[in-house]
This record gives sequence, C-alpha cells and structure tokens, in this order.
Amino acid sequence: MTAAPPGLEAVLARLDALEDPAIRAVNERHGDDHGVKLAGLRVLAKELKTQHELARELWDTGETAPRLLALLVCRPRAFSATELDSMIRTTSAPKVRDWLLSYVVKKSPSVEELRVAWMADPDPAVEAAGWALTSERVVKSPEGLALPTLLDAIEARMQDAPERLQWAMNTCLAQIGIQHPALRVRALEIGERLRVLEDYPTSPGCTSPYAPTWIAEMVRRQETAGDR
Repeated sequence: MTAAPPGLEAVLARLDALEDPAIRAVNERHGDDHGVKLAGLRVLAKELKTQHELARELWDTGETAPRLLALLVCRPRAFSATELDSMIRTTSAPKVRDWLLSYVVKKSPSVEELRVAWMADPDPAVEAAGWALTSERVVKSPEGLALPTLLDAIEARMQDAPERLQWAMNTCLAQIGIQHPALRVRALEIGERLRVLEDYPTSPGCTSPYAPTWIAEMVRRQETAGDR
C-alpha cells in the first residue's frame, strides 16, 4: 500500500528543520524573510512532487519559505487569473515574487491578460510585475509590442520610479537595446542620460545592471558567438 503524502503540518515541520539562522541573516539583507537554502527547498519539492492542494495550503500560510515551496509543487495552469492577481498583490518577499512570475504566471493561459492589466496598475509593485512580463515578451515574442512607446515610458518615468519598478523598467530598457538593433542607439542614449543603476555594486565576473554597460556586453557576446 502506498503511503499517504505528508500533510501541511508535516511539511511545515520539515521546513522548520531546514531553517538556518545564518541563511536567514543573508536573505533578510535582500528582503527575503526565510532561512531555508533554496537547494533544500528544491530537494523537498522533488520529494513531494506536484500537489496543488498542498500548494494552496502552503501559500495561505503567508510565510515566505512555505510560499516558495508552494510555487515548486503547484500546478501553474490550475490558478485562475483572479487568483494570480491576488497572489502578486499579497507578495512582498522579492524571491517569492520572482518565482511566482517565473514558475507560475509565465506558464498561465492568462499571462498576456495579466501583463496588460498589471502594466496599467497604480500599485508600483504590481506594475513592476507587468514590466517583468513585458521584458520576457521583448526577448521571446515582441510581435505586437509598441517598443518605441515602451521606451517613451521608460524615458519619462524610470529615473524617479520606486526601486522595484525602476529595476523592472531598466531590465526592459536593456533587453530592447540588446534584442532590437534598430532601437539600440535610443536605448543607449536613454540609459546614458538617466544613469539609473550606474553605481550599482557588481561582483567580479558579473555584468553591471547599468543599461549601457549591460547592452554593450551582451551585444559583444552575441557578436563573438556569431564569429565562431
């Protein structure tokens, strides 16, 4: 007889056992209030496999580590657009927000509906999610996007935008410059004029998020790969 899958309380106990104060201290510096190594979360998720109802229960705890696990064991297409909209509005931890977009929203049949709605949302954090999804389209499916209009909005608003929104708009600016040669000069000019994230600390070997540097480096890599 196959053993019944562990319930919510058992899974929460497993997460508590994975808690590491040193990991929590590092994560809290980045706004993520949990102390579980992401590798440990992935191992647990692999053991649990897909369990959508458990995922809902984990999400409803409102806690960061359970929510991250929920996003790994859920069935992304089972969430409605209304549910996903509520989830993005009740999420503050950066890692939860990133995983929600990457692992769930991007796989939803409602992704384009949500992208358009969120781009026009008055909440800067929700709008930032819309810009993140727009950056994905800039790279993978730009047909139908008014890229010059996006650049207009970035030029007008990015410099004074709240941090999360500013970061998302900057990513979109860089991706337009990288992926669309006809708009590259304008993207570089906007980045050079606004100078957003110019002084952002960057580890050795990593590419700066400052759009002109980011664009130049990625274009260089593309050209190098094309010469091989």
